[in-house]
Amino acid sequence: MSSKDLSEVNQENPIIEYGKWLATHPKIWSEETIKSTLLQFVDLLAVTIPGSQEPVTKDVIKTVESWGAGSSTLICNKKSLSAPWAALVNGTAAHALDFDDNFDPAKAHASAVLIPAILALAEENQLGGIQCIDAYICGLQIMGKVGQGLNPYHRNRGWHATATVGAIGASAACARLLGLNQDQSSFALSISTSLASGFMSQFGTKMKPLHSGLADKSGTIAASLAKNNITAGLQTFDGINGMNYLMIGQDYEQLKESISKPQHGQTLKFDTKNIEEPLHLDFYGFRVKRFPNCGSAHRAMDIMLNLRNKLNLTPEKIKKITVEAPISHLNNLMYNNPKNSMEAKFSMQFALSCILNLGRCGLSEFKETQISCPDLKNIYDKIELIGVDKSEIEIPTKLTIKLVDGSEIEEKTFFPVGSKNHPFSDAEYWNKFEECSKIHLTKRNYTNLRNNLEKLDKLESISTLMKELK
Repeated sequence: MSSKDLSEVNQENPIIEYGKWLATHPKIWSEETIKSTLLQFVDLLAVTIPGSQEPVTKDVIKTVESWGAGSSTLICNKKSLSAPWAALVNGTAAHALDFDDNFDPAKAHASAVLIPAILALAEENQLGGIQCIDAYICGLQIMGKVGQGLNPYHRNRGWHATATVGAIGASAACARLLGLNQDQSSFALSISTSLASGFMSQFGTKMKPLHSGLADKSGTIAASLAKNNITAGLQTFDGINGMNYLMIGQDYEQLKESISKPQHGQTLKFDTKNIEEPLHLDFYGFRVKRFPNCGSAHRAMDIMLNLRNKLNLTPEKIKKITVEAPISHLNNLMYNNPKNSMEAKFSMQFALSCILNLGRCGLSEFKETQISCPDLKNIYDKIELIGVDKSEIEIPTKLTIKLVDGSEIEEKTFFPVGSKNHPFSDAEYWNKFEECSKIHLTKRNYTNLRNNLEKLDKLESISTLMKELK
């Protein structure tokens, strides 16, 4: 399809409008926006480093290592592969511990599906740090806009948006990074819809982190195919055979009309009028993770940790714990009695018991040897979960704790630590980075990596950063 053909299509078509925005938006960002992006690179690399040592990541490497050598680094591995396979491996590692950020407009893990794809292509094409930052900002914006056009029902009906919307976000970031023109950028977005899939029924298995890796791979492939003249349909977002109908349902129009209190800008409409306003990175921010498990548990975990520390709570003092939370949160926490570490990451019972018994819930608590600990399992039956059919912006998560002495404690919160309303400080970002990475890197590599991350926007070649991650 030629540029002339594209110009004749309805100009309110979101694929065309988003492609145009990616190709033409000035590469000028505020210092605050650049700094915020830099911190997301810090957080994502922090969790990817230990994630690179997880069994699922090693299994993916074993699968793809003979499929195509290249110049893109596998993090904490001496091997380099071609960009799509490096993006697959590093994207899987980024999400392997479920310690990476959440992005509310898309209802997805954003940095894990953007940064590995960006780094893989940037290294292959010898691009610099500011180009990576620019690609991230733009990819996140389109990922958010598409997520707002599909959610909340897309995710509520069982699609894993990290895999679906994530593939589109990754393709947008890669299109921007490669400098694709308007037509190519539109086609890259369309191509990515043919590569976008993933069900929430995979939670608690090795496929869940692989969803992130597959989205990264899809983004690199979609943009690269578009760069080399592969064309695609222009109705794959909005239309009777578009994502909105096929990945939400034939009642899409009725659902769209029924939304009276949209959360996180989710209106089931693809906004083509104000693509850059608000800038999602600044306006919505992220939910950076304090704990390495499903973010749907974090509001309750924050409350439990606060009460434990403040009141010196112990399991022996507690008769019952009731958690009242949005049903959409509890649907993600489907393992009441987890049998392994992957299931434990999607268990409210494990999360609360871990904090109550140990006063913490970090990487070491998700070792397989901890999951079957009797002291942790003994409190599971005391925990009752009550789902409320309202959104997370309408109701807080509430913990009610009945003590054996007959007294009762109640506390609630809307905002977990790490969210825009309760953000990490710069020091907390770097503390997490140190906690996650130091054990896996030499002192020299750690120091050099941190120095390079602090001046990411000034790096002439992203290879300067990546060589410290080998």
